[in-house]
Amino acid sequence: MGELLLGLDIGTASSKAVLARPDGSIVGTARRAHRTSMPQPGWVEHDAMGVWWSDVRALCDELLSPQTRGDLAGVCVSGIGPCVVPCDAEGRPLRPAILYGIDARAHEEIEELNRRFDEDQILRRGGSMLSSQAIGPKLLWLQRHEPDVWRHTARWYMASSFVVARLTGEYVLDHHSASQCDPLYDLEAGDWAHDWADEITGGVPLPTLAWPAEVVGTVTARGSDDSGLPPGVPVVAGTVDAWAEACSVGVRRRGDMMLMYGSTMFIIAVDDAPRVHPKLWSTAGVDPGTRCPAAGMATSGAVIEWLRELAADVPVEELVAEAAGTAPGADGVLMLPYFAGERSPLFDPDARGVVAGLTLSHRRGHLARAAYEATGLGVRHNLETIERAGWTPRRIVAVGGGATGGFWPQVISDVAGVTQLVPEQTIGASYGDALMAAIGTGLVAPETDWTIINGRIAPREDTRRLYDRQYGLYRRLYDDTLDISHELAALQRESLA
Repeated sequence: MGELLLGLDIGTASSKAVLARPDGSIVGTARRAHRTSMPQPGWVEHDAMGVWWSDVRALCDELLSPQTRGDLAGVCVSGIGPCVVPCDAEGRPLRPAILYGIDARAHEEIEELNRRFDEDQILRRGGSMLSSQAIGPKLLWLQRHEPDVWRHTARWYMASSFVVARLTGEYVLDHHSASQCDPLYDLEAGDWAHDWADEITGGVPLPTLAWPAEVVGTVTARGSDDSGLPPGVPVVAGTVDAWAEACSVGVRRRGDMMLMYGSTMFIIAVDDAPRVHPKLWSTAGVDPGTRCPAAGMATSGAVIEWLRELAADVPVEELVAEAAGTAPGADGVLMLPYFAGERSPLFDPDARGVVAGLTLSHRRGHLARAAYEATGLGVRHNLETIERAGWTPRRIVAVGGGATGGFWPQVISDVAGVTQLVPEQTIGASYGDALMAAIGTGLVAPETDWTIINGRIAPREDTRRLYDRQYGLYRRLYDDTLDISHELAALQRESLA
C-alpha cells in the first residue's frame, strides 16, 4: 500500500488539490480557477460536469505522475455546500448545481416549509432556522419550478458527494453535510428526519450516511478511466469545504474557532454540547460527538474581486497596497458587503450592498479599504452573535488564501477586536482532506493534527475607538436602508421576470 494522500477541494471560485504524506509534509499542490454562473439576481450555479468534474480531472493530471499515482493510499474530496445537483439514475446531472446560501431563489419555499413544520420545531430538531442555506427548500423549488427535471431525478448530490459517486459509484453523504440539509436531518438522532424528508423529496431516496473520515468505497474501473486515478484506491466520504478547512488547521476541539478567508467568510466553532440559536447554524462536526455553532457571510473576498474587476482588472496586490495606504475608517466611507444578500446573522437574501459617505475626494483606495473593513464589521457582528449564544472561543485560527497576506487579517483583528493564530500551512480544505484520507485509511491516529502555528495577529489599540464607532454606524446603516434595499431587490427580480 502506498503512503500518499490526495485531497481535492471544489470551491466557489477555484478548485485545489494537495498531495501529502502521513506526517503532513507536502509533495505538491495544484489549483484551477473557475467561474460561477448567475443567470438571475439571487441565482448562483455551477456546472457539475463542466466545473466540478472537469476540475478534478485537470487537477489529477497536473498533480499526479505515473509514480505518485501508484503510491496513492487514499483520496478525500470536499466542496462547497450545502448545494444540490439533481441527477438521473445514471448519475448524469439534469441541470446546473444550485449553490449554497448565496443562491436565494427558494424564498417562497422557505416560508412554506416554516408554516408546514413550524419554525421552532425546525430549529429544535435540525439545529438551524431555514434560510437560503438550506437544502430542503431548494429541493422543493426544483419540484415546483422545474417539474421535468424533478421527474427524472433519481439522486441528488453536493459537490463532494458528486465526485465521490463518480469515483466509487456510491450514493453517500457525510453526517456534517447532511446536518446542513435542513429540515431533512435530525441533529439529536444523528440520522435523516425520515418523516419530513419523505414529504419534501417525494420518493427520491436519501444518500447513505457516513462520517467525513470514513472510507465509503474504492475507485472503480469506470472511476479510474474517468479520473486517471488507480482503481482500488480507498475514498473517504469528505465533507463541506469549510469543515475540511477547519480540520486542516486543527479546529476540532471544544473552544476552537476558525475564520476562513475566501470569496465568502465562514466561521466555525467547535463544541461538545448541543447549542442552538435562531441567528446561527448548529451542525454536526467532522468528528463523531462534536457540534459546531457556525456563521457565514454571503460575500467577503468576492466584493474585493468585484471592485478589482471594475478597476480594469488591476492586480490585487495594487488594490491591497492602495487600501493599506488609506487611513483606518477609509476617511468616512462605510460599506455594507451584502452584494449577494446576507447569511448569518441577518438571514436576509434581499439585503443589498451599500456604500455610504462618498465624496469627490475619495479614490479607489478608499473603496478598497472600506470593502476590507466591511468584512471585518460582518465578522464582528457574527462573533457578537456567537458569544450571545453562550459560546466563547478559546483560540481563533485564520485560514484560507486571504489569511496569508497580513493586511486583511490585521484589519479583521482591528475591527473585530480579536487575536488570530496563523498556521504555517494555509492551503485550506484540500489539506484537511488529505488528513481525513490519512485518518480514514488508518495511516494516522484519529486525533492527529498537522498544524504548526507560526504567526499571531493581535488587534491594535489605537484603532479601537474608531472601529467601535464604525460598528455602530454599520449596524444602523443596515436598519436605515432595509426597506429601500428590499424594494430594489424586488425591482431587480421584476426586471428579469
